[in-house]
Amino acid sequence: MKKNDGMVYLVGAGPGDIGLMTIKGTKCLQKAGVVVYDFHLNSQTLNYISHDAEFIYGGKRGGHHAMTQDEINAVLVRKAKEGKVICRLKGGDPFVFGRGGEEAEVLAKNGIRFEIVPGVSSAIAAPAYAGIPLTHRLYSSSFAVIPGYEDTTKSESSIDWAKLANGVGTLVVLMAVKNLDTLVQKLIENGRAPETPVAVVRWGTRPDQRTIVSTLSGIVSEVKENEIKPPAVVIIGDVVKLRDTLRWYENKPMFGQRILVTREPASEFELLEEMGAEIIEFPTIEIAPPQDYSGLDEAIGKINAYNWLIFTSTNGVRYFLDRFFELGNDIRDLKGVRICAIGAKTAAGIKKYGMKVDLIPEEFRAEGLIEAFIKRGKGQGARGQSIDSSELRTPKSELLSGVRFLLPRAETAREIFPE
Repeated sequence: MKKNDGMVYLVGAGPGDIGLMTIKGTKCLQKAGVVVYDFHLNSQTLNYISHDAEFIYGGKRGGHHAMTQDEINAVLVRKAKEGKVICRLKGGDPFVFGRGGEEAEVLAKNGIRFEIVPGVSSAIAAPAYAGIPLTHRLYSSSFAVIPGYEDTTKSESSIDWAKLANGVGTLVVLMAVKNLDTLVQKLIENGRAPETPVAVVRWGTRPDQRTIVSTLSGIVSEVKENEIKPPAVVIIGDVVKLRDTLRWYENKPMFGQRILVTREPASEFELLEEMGAEIIEFPTIEIAPPQDYSGLDEAIGKINAYNWLIFTSTNGVRYFLDRFFELGNDIRDLKGVRICAIGAKTAAGIKKYGMKVDLIPEEFRAEGLIEAFIKRGKGQGARGQSIDSSELRTPKSELLSGVRFLLPRAETAREIFPE
């Protein structure tokens, strides 16, 4: 492979739930220098992209195209010939009505290397999230996926409605809302029973998923009455009857809730996702080492002069101990220094280094820390020594007199405890 050879990955990003993005697709995103992306994507997918990457929007929505297909093809070819690694990020699967085949053809004709990374199609995912299996031993042994519209440049339809109407157990139709009345008419004219169960799932797999159920003869009026707009997937067949029993996603306690998280991603938010909420990550702070270590180095150099070492976060624990060890110290050099942790997670982070935590405040903030030391000062000296009954009458302002604290913390932390 030549150094300046370009590479195009045609990646399916799935139907919307970011958890349905494949591992391989994510890796392609992470190494891409150019990302050409569509409208039907979870915007959080873009968090996996390098900030240095070039973003090109090629989405299509409701007939409004940011770029024509020919323009998208031209961009892929041009960027590849510049030696770039390109991720063509498409909703669902690139080869299921995603025009991925057309883009791959253009790349092949221009001698450009490419790979196809399949994605989870909405044709399968939307019914599953609505509690509708496409096949079931008692209801349907086959299914077909068709578009709700066809290329207007074609002289005649490639869909054999006579065979399709009754030749397939379950029929899945993508992009069908706009032409739903025509679809229904074709099926009934060709023998599909008007009372056949039908479900329409809008924004399947997302927190704003909506599902309506009717019959083939009644679904058009139901869609209009409920103001169902694209994008939506239509499922036609007896398997729709199973929805009442198998619906699971919309029954989650936090279904429909979007939660904005303004800190770095953390495992504790996974519980909210399991409960049905969508987590949108938008960090407003950055965790980074200090530009100048002189103050910290000086404190570490006289570590035994301190009575207490207070950690307010797992980041504080990690950065402090990394520097502590980098300066040639080891755990034995902390002998005699008591350790306080604000919060159970901070305490767990400390224990990973084999150190004992002497104090965890009941309230995980500065006010709780102050109260914890005042209580400790009344019952046992803040330095850890025993005190006599006369000292129990000591004013609060004097309880911590002479006690030396080392508080490694964030640059923008509150000043309540130090004061």
